[in-house]
Amino acid sequence: MAVNIFYEDVDFKLKQVTKVKTWVKDIVAKHSGKPKSITIVFCNDDYLLQINRQYLNHDYFTDIITFPYEDFPMVGGDIFISIDTVKSNALQFEVNFSNEVMRVISHGILHLIGFNDYSDAERANMHQMEDSALMMFEEKYGPIV
Repeated sequence: MAVNIFYEDVDFKLKQVTKVKTWVKDIVAKHSGKPKSITIVFCNDDYLLQINRQYLNHDYFTDIITFPYEDFPMVGGDIFISIDTVKSNALQFEVNFSNEVMRVISHGILHLIGFNDYSDAERANMHQMEDSALMMFEEKYGPIV
């Protein structure tokens, strides 16, 4: 399985890249998925807004858009993350920026696995799984930096 990381129109570089790639594979394995190719693209608000408009017919900013290309148990697809919105969310929720980046990555992986967050119950379950994924990273690699 390949986990590819790219940057588009953003002044940001993910720290601990090798650890994050392994962690992504660990999340997939934890949910009994069979990993395929996963691409994570970090971008700015305008870049993600254009994707949102073009492919989803939505005209609003968001922190993440996920395009799954496989059916479970296969797990693969593209994840686009707006660093601008992640920064805003970190400030709004009074959390560490690096932790928020990792939470959003795990959120995208969980979407690729097949989890949704349409209802309150699904959102609560998704948040719990994100917390579990963050703890899994910290147990294996130490604090998120």
